[in-house]
Amino acid sequence: MKEDLLSFKGVKEGIFLNINGDNFLSVKEELDTKMKNASNFYHGTKLLGIKSEKLSIEDLIELKLILKYKYDLVVAEEELPKHILHPSLTNNMENNLKNDSGDNTVFEGIHCGMTKFVNGTLRSGQIVKYDGNIVIIGDVNPGALIQAKGNIIVLGTLRGVAHAGVDGNLEAIVASYNLQPMQLRIGDKIARPPDEYIETCGLPEIAKVKDGEVIIEPYLPNK
Repeated sequence: MKEDLLSFKGVKEGIFLNINGDNFLSVKEELDTKMKNASNFYHGTKLLGIKSEKLSIEDLIELKLILKYKYDLVVAEEELPKHILHPSLTNNMENNLKNDSGDNTVFEGIHCGMTKFVNGTLRSGQIVKYDGNIVIIGDVNPGALIQAKGNIIVLGTLRGVAHAGVDGNLEAIVASYNLQPMQLRIGDKIARPPDEYIETCGLPEIAKVKDGEVIIEPYLPNK
């Protein structure tokens, strides 16, 4: 009997995702099929971990981001025993997502402040965090994560997850030549997709908070 490419196992605390294949594209297609067929069943469920012996660390991180931001699962990392996940993935997530600064002040250098430049495209699984502004000279692929206390500027296409003003500054912006994020946040505000398609005519796009909501609009410097 042929083994399923992927399967969910439920326990009292939540669910595990078991993956048996090594073709990441096929895994993602199968995951989308299963989630679309049972999206209401899994909505809000806690994902305790992904078990796989063949996928890379980057692939596993991308799957978690897809489940969290596309299908609204609650992804738990810090509560898991070390043996639940791929050991190197557990260590990688701890090292990259841990925030030990302890600084609760709001970053005010939105218009002129510290800026980190990243030259090159961010691939799936890459995480860039900075206490000021971030400028990416390249694309941001799905599965990549950017977090900045200030603005986020992408000189390319943004398809990953971007969170500007992470310490609460709602004056922060996210700008890109082409905004197609898995999720976009400014402070505690999450962007909602527009009600209808807006033709930007190849213009850069900018996301900002207006009237308590994140809006995305074409960047028109003369307006």
